[in-house]
Amino acid sequence: MSEIIYNLYEAKTSLSRLVDRAANGEEIILSKAGKPLAKLVPFHRSPEPRQPGGWEGQVRISEDFDAPLPPDIQSAFEGNG
Repeated sequence: MSEIIYNLYEAKTSLSRLVDRAANGEEIILSKAGKPLAKLVPFHRSPEPRQPGGWEGQVRISEDFDAPLPPDIQSAFEGNG
């Protein structure tokens, strides 16, 4: 993706053209007195909201999944092993 810098005055006079360029994939940096202030980027719609519950019957959690770890493994996590 290309990135182009425009000063604020220049951007105000050609905003419509810059928006079209951003919509086509360019990233436009807007600056004032040589200092970058904002970025004009393409807008991407969020995907459809996720529907919960798609994994029923496909995942199994063991009854002891939260049981304490064996001492030798626990000590490795604590930096003692």
